[in-house]
Amino acid sequence: MSATMQSSRAAVRARPLPLLRRQLAETWRGLIGWSLGLAGVVGMYLPLYSTIGGNPEFLAIIESLPPELVAALSYDQITTGAGYTQGTVHGLIGFVLVTIAAVAWGSSIIAGDEERGTLELVLAHGVGRTQVVLERFAAIALKLTALAVLLGLMVLGLNEPAALELSLEGIVAGSVALLGLGLLTAAVGTMTGAIIGRRTIAVGAASGVAVLGYALNALGNQNPDLEWMHVLSPYFWAYGAAPLADGFDPLMGLLYAVSAAALTVAVIAFRRRDVAV
Repeated sequence: MSATMQSSRAAVRARPLPLLRRQLAETWRGLIGWSLGLAGVVGMYLPLYSTIGGNPEFLAIIESLPPELVAALSYDQITTGAGYTQGTVHGLIGFVLVTIAAVAWGSSIIAGDEERGTLELVLAHGVGRTQVVLERFAAIALKLTALAVLLGLMVLGLNEPAALELSLEGIVAGSVALLGLGLLTAAVGTMTGAIIGRRTIAVGAASGVAVLGYALNALGNQNPDLEWMHVLSPYFWAYGAAPLADGFDPLMGLLYAVSAAALTVAVIAFRRRDVAV
């Protein structure tokens, strides 16, 4: 073993959480970009509620939409501050932005490096496979938490000026729900990448979970006979109990439980298979 490799391994062992630190150092610029995008969405949509929330013309527009579309988009409560925030930010544009970020981050930490041929080099520096999965996913969790905190602070800051009338518990619960959705999406991407080692497949799996969850929730809202679909929808786990209006609900815990299960599968699968060179 060369002296350079030995010193490199010693440096890895000496510094706590080296992979997490490196992951954050390499991706902080991207986090700023996602933060600016999310801040722009919140700053654009929420101030409008004070002028259109009780506007008869706005109500007439909502009433003119097909009932199926209103139910699918959860616009049935959009005339309330909680319903408007859910329908425009948490459940739509903000959800899309966080989902795209989670898909990109989760699908790349294993499969992305493996396709580039750099994962084997990382493992050669004296780090275990479990360490690679857990530390890199921890970096994703921190970045998603930063986005959720930013969202919560902005909603809190605009709550009174925009006349949203949200409670502090509701604001926190809404951010926790969105964070759970992001973690679940990222965990599925990480798990698929750890099992298969192909980034495109990991992207498809993570995106599919998010899209399918939204679709199942929309279908479940259409007809009482289809409400059983809610049970299979992570989107419903997050927002079915209206966290912005009513606060925390135990159903939200499923997001974090399934995320933990997917991460466990990722660790086991990655430890058992060969890394493509």
